[in-house]
Amino acid sequence: MKTRLSAAGATLLALLVTVLAFGQPAHAAAGFSVADGRLYDANGAEFIMRGVNHAHTWYPQQTSSFADVKALGANTVRVVLSSGDRWTRNTGADVANVISLCKANRLICVLEVHDTTGYGEQSGAITLARAVDYWLSLADVLAGQERYVIVNIGNEPYGNQNYASWATDNADAIKRLRAGGLTHTIMVDAPNWGQDWSFTMRDNAASVFAADPAHNTVFSIHMYGVFDTAAEISDYLGRFRAAGLPIVVGEFGFNHSDGNPDEDAILAYSQANGIGWLGWSWSGNGGGVEYLDLATNFNPASLTDWGQRLFNGVNGIRETAREASVFGGTPPPTTPPPTTPPPTTPPPTTPPPNGGCTATYTVTNQWQGGFQGEVRVTAGARAITGWTTGWTFANGQRVTQSWNVALTSSGITVTARNTDYNGRLAAGASASFGFLGSWTGANSLPVLSCTAS
Repeated sequence: MKTRLSAAGATLLALLVTVLAFGQPAHAAAGFSVADGRLYDANGAEFIMRGVNHAHTWYPQQTSSFADVKALGANTVRVVLSSGDRWTRNTGADVANVISLCKANRLICVLEVHDTTGYGEQSGAITLARAVDYWLSLADVLAGQERYVIVNIGNEPYGNQNYASWATDNADAIKRLRAGGLTHTIMVDAPNWGQDWSFTMRDNAASVFAADPAHNTVFSIHMYGVFDTAAEISDYLGRFRAAGLPIVVGEFGFNHSDGNPDEDAILAYSQANGIGWLGWSWSGNGGGVEYLDLATNFNPASLTDWGQRLFNGVNGIRETAREASVFGGTPPPTTPPPTTPPPTTPPPTTPPPNGGCTATYTVTNQWQGGFQGEVRVTAGARAITGWTTGWTFANGQRVTQSWNVALTSSGITVTARNTDYNGRLAAGASASFGFLGSWTGANSLPVLSCTAS
């Protein structure tokens, strides 16, 4: 992986030639637009994102979070939404309210569908085409909001497998959105759980940009353990800059289970080169990545170390954020916002970390009362020496026999660990195990967890 970061000069030249052939991109009607690799607001002023991600779909009651992040200086919030395929659907009325909260707090609103996360690898993930269906169903809500809203088609739309169609699928998605009347700036996420260690987005971004008849697309890289050195960060972002392709860091953290990202280098390079970024995430993380909370229990008066770094540190939000000119240029509020109560429900389990390992579950054969299953465990961006995956059956199924795995069951809860011969996996490599099981009435697919060592 690291050798490829410095070995794509020919690709860079091809990107540059392709983008220059487009000429000056057309400006979206009364909305954001892209030109020469930069993002401009509806007044023609360059806009550089300095903000955070907010898990609205899992915490819809935390509406004061918009005012809270604004009071801390942010100019943008990326809002997690659901199409209803994996989590509760965010309705048109709810999305309209989110947009109104962003506007009331003078925040640019990046809306993303999270149900696409890890498609091709994560059980239950949906296609980009399905995400487009959701956006088109909201066309009347989004119409007229081009000055304030950017549409992020789908979060981390492919895992570490089956991502070869990334360029074609995104190009088709953009064309459908344009044909459906959406003139907003569109944001496109990278594959490989957002980290693009395969360089699929980097090497195909120009063709996706060319597929947008409005030439109004921005690319988003998520920087976690893959980007643990300043050289990797500057090389990746620098290639987009040199090619005249717009790039933002749509997610990043100060630590992660798949490695230690260099957040200082991300912030410094972005500031020096006018690149936008959105830290993950305001509050409410679960599934073992609680350390990525910027605020404890959604309380802006209780920032974590990560929150202090992002909001108040060198090259952070307080120091570098500038409000979008469409709001009239009034400085952000300086009085602390009211403290919101902690959530009354436990945090949801977030999608698997970007890296480490992931697991997919397949029913390969089924008959009355019985079935055969297969689980494939895949290492993330780094080699692993062992793995543990598990799930809870929803319909009372039971495992009766297994092979190529050390498997234990406690009622409907199953834990599976590698054997001594299939635990070591290179980055992106997979190991499979099988089992026989019994079922009655229904045999729905469970959601799997995966932990690597």
